[in-house]
Amino acid sequence: MASPVLQCTDLVKDFGELTAVGGISFEVQPGETYGLLGPNGAGKTTAISMIAGLLRPTSGSVRVLGRQITPAASSAKGAIGLVPQDIALYPDLSALENLTFFGRLQGMSGQRLKDRIATVLEVVGLADRAKDRIDTYSGGMKRRANIAVGLLHEPTLLILDEPTVGVDPQSRNSILQSVADLGASGMAVVYTTHYMEEAERLCDRIGIIDEGRLIAEGTKDALIAGLGEAASVAIRAEAASTAMEAWRTAVGGAAGVLGVQLAEGGATITCADPSSAVAGAFAAAEACGVAIAGVEITAPDLEAVFLSLTGKALRDHQ
Repeated sequence: MASPVLQCTDLVKDFGELTAVGGISFEVQPGETYGLLGPNGAGKTTAISMIAGLLRPTSGSVRVLGRQITPAASSAKGAIGLVPQDIALYPDLSALENLTFFGRLQGMSGQRLKDRIATVLEVVGLADRAKDRIDTYSGGMKRRANIAVGLLHEPTLLILDEPTVGVDPQSRNSILQSVADLGASGMAVVYTTHYMEEAERLCDRIGIIDEGRLIAEGTKDALIAGLGEAASVAIRAEAASTAMEAWRTAVGGAAGVLGVQLAEGGATITCADPSSAVAGAFAAAEACGVAIAGVEITAPDLEAVFLSLTGKALRDHQ
């Protein structure tokens, strides 16, 4: 495995008697999108502020490409692109003017700067609005322009803090697709969100953060598997009573089926692998002369993982 782009080790941040981040550790590999999933106030923004070198940790360390990140580490921070939750643009300037200004702050100039501006505007879908003032943009367009600034200097690590909050569905989908493409291109991405579906769609691995602590970490499938919950498959079926009984008996004995609950006009199957259970149910139905009328699968998801770990659904924290 390649060396990690980002290494966070025992990060702690205290504000007086309040511990905002209580000792989190994780790594991000090249080309990996790592999601920090948690409610508002969980410590996500404080954590990424330390990662980006905006806040000094009370204890612990952050390394990017092996170099320690601190508020004074100017050269080391050059490998990081930060897209904050708040819009960090000059509203009375155009996107082109904003990008030119921020590019020069990064030491860029000449043709390289012009080429990078053209590239990032294409990435975020704003090439046709480059000369329009930021204060004429919709909320979603402003967030996309925010991302363009973070990408301008070709960072090795891109940090996005809740980049889709308050945006329209079209802009949200555009942002998510842009992030997915960046990960596929080899960029390391840290993505904070309190939207479950975004973490499921984008992130190779997910760290669940609550009350300043990283309480679980892994791929979506690993987190769900660790929950130990089975899926439920409700199958509607039609046949004579004797055929239905034979079908239910056959389904109950299939591999991976943990239980069968009889229901009027069908059955509900508890299983570890829904796809195998459904295939087995269809095969048994054909053998027994039963017609399947419908299937509904309820599988454990990240919401169930979060509920199990914290005692609350993620939406209860909003």
